[in-house]
Amino acid sequence: MKHLFNRVLTAVLFTFSSLSLPVIVLAEDAHSIQIKGSDTMVNLGQAWAEAFMGENPSALIAVTGGGSGTGIAALMNGTCNIAQSSREMSEKEYGLARQKGLDIKEIQVGIDALAVVVHPENPVRELTIDQLSDIFTGKVKNWKELGGKDEPILVLSRERNSGTHVYFLEEVVRKGKKDSREEFAPPVLMMLSSQAVEQEAAENKTAIGYFGLGYLNERVKALNLLSEKTKTYVAPTVENALDGTYPLSRPLLFYLPGEAQGIVKEFIDFVLSQKGQSIVLDMRFVPLRSESIPSQ
Repeated sequence: MKHLFNRVLTAVLFTFSSLSLPVIVLAEDAHSIQIKGSDTMVNLGQAWAEAFMGENPSALIAVTGGGSGTGIAALMNGTCNIAQSSREMSEKEYGLARQKGLDIKEIQVGIDALAVVVHPENPVRELTIDQLSDIFTGKVKNWKELGGKDEPILVLSRERNSGTHVYFLEEVVRKGKKDSREEFAPPVLMMLSSQAVEQEAAENKTAIGYFGLGYLNERVKALNLLSEKTKTYVAPTVENALDGTYPLSRPLLFYLPGEAQGIVKEFIDFVLSQKGQSIVLDMRFVPLRSESIPSQ
């Protein structure tokens, strides 16, 4: 187990664009896999890698964060085997891939619910998507307008290279309207990671932010959101994401430069297996199949 831990620790590197950190590059062989991309998925990818390497001692998997856009760019440049992404690739990205002669394959590997969080002492407990849009576009600037205290709202977002940022922009800021040109208000703070959003929301009583369900903990309070499906306020939970009642649910994706082969195919088969999907649930994301959720 200690040997396995050391291999995982050596293989995993969190990279952010603002930090000058060394990059681990593994020799290309039949037993190694480079995975890069979504910060939302990086802990999940690490858990999959550790479990897979436990069953396949000759395998070595490097899991790297940096954002969905970073992973997709690495896939284009041939520096990773799998890009983890919490958003779908854009038409522009697909066009670039075709120019490079790549036949991109998309594989859904899980589901995420996006939690909107505040400090635990904030009295506000529930919001609508319209209210959230007004907060993040700067139309609403004080908590008293939402039933809270007379305090200015500190608004937190993931940075623009993040798939979480793109999803929130499209589904919350622009309320799912394809022709909308709404943008985040200039005062919104762009945070480098979900951990950074969590830390600020946990320490600042006026903050509001968002991140994937897997990062939710007792240091922050998740708001209930109005569901169009039930016309009631629902919490960001695995069950509510799976049945579609929670409004901010999205697919978690792998992108490949072509058909999976060799060790990459074996790893993907593992991820999609019952055991791989049970890891999705363990990491507080939503598995693809309801049978992966134990009955109560």
